[in-house]
Amino acid sequence: MAYLYLKAVHIIFVVTWFAGLFYMPRLFIYNVEANEQPQPARDLLHHQFTKMMKPLWYGITWPSAIITLVMGLSVLLKGNWTAVLFKPEGFWLLLKLVLVLLLYAYHYSLHRIFKQQMAGNYKYTSDQLRMWNEVATIFLVAIVMLVVVKKEISVLWGLVGMILLIFILMLAIRIYKRIRNKGK
Repeated sequence: MAYLYLKAVHIIFVVTWFAGLFYMPRLFIYNVEANEQPQPARDLLHHQFTKMMKPLWYGITWPSAIITLVMGLSVLLKGNWTAVLFKPEGFWLLLKLVLVLLLYAYHYSLHRIFKQQMAGNYKYTSDQLRMWNEVATIFLVAIVMLVVVKKEISVLWGLVGMILLIFILMLAIRIYKRIRNKGK
């Protein structure tokens, strides 16, 4: 019974963590694009985005990432998943854990961008940040597919699906950029 509660809390905080991972790069993009505005609008926008980013990052995204990790480890141990981790039937779980580790690296990369922007350093263009914004989507799709489909998914078809998803996301970004540039 406790296992199901741990799992439920884990899923809840995965959702809130991803909410932050999806929205934070959007705020980075808007903050960068504020540089295109004349003064005093530029400073007002930077001030507003800073006010929005800090509570999102420190009040929702970071705590959710930590609780997700703690609950995930609890589910792993309480559900005795470690017994199958290095066996053929646990390959999906091992792959999921590798993707989760990479997701935490992505989270850290967003933290670095956050710190840069808080210091007034805008190293990336809005187009670069738009592409970086889609990385969370790729992780979400890959991890959910592994958890739901487990060993029924073929690694080859999983990779083909991910490449196709990446292609579609990049195409959508390019189409959006064209539409946006026509509007200017």
